[in-house]
Amino acid sequence: MRIINDTITINTRGSGDLINITGEISGALDRSGLQIGNLTVFVSGSTAGVTTLEYEPGLIRDIREFYERIAPSEKHYHHDDTWGDANGFSHVRAAFTGPFLTIPFQNGKPLLGTWQQVVLAEFDNRPRKRQLTLQIIGE
Repeated sequence: MRIINDTITINTRGSGDLINITGEISGALDRSGLQIGNLTVFVSGSTAGVTTLEYEPGLIRDIREFYERIAPSEKHYHHDDTWGDANGFSHVRAAFTGPFLTIPFQNGKPLLGTWQQVVLAEFDNRPRKRQLTLQIIGE
């Protein structure tokens, strides 16, 4: 059993940016040389998340509208009183989504569904440089 750590840096455009990182994940898995195991993707920071979805324009729009309904950006959040940065909605969305995802892999390929991509979800109210940590465990 081997453990390999890798990182990916992604520049985002701010809230609502959904970035397909499946290619980067697959590339890291290829470089690892491992054939079977689990790959965990973790985004550092409390205003972004990692998930899977079918990365197509209609669903991207649906997801953005969904987040706006569950944590409206124009609503007042107590977090904003604490820091004055007006990104309370970003923290709520990120907490709901979660900062990591574990994907099994076999034959050196992630076991994703046909229409399933790995996505970095940016929720902060400004562009960010995101560091994603990949931990690949397997043989």
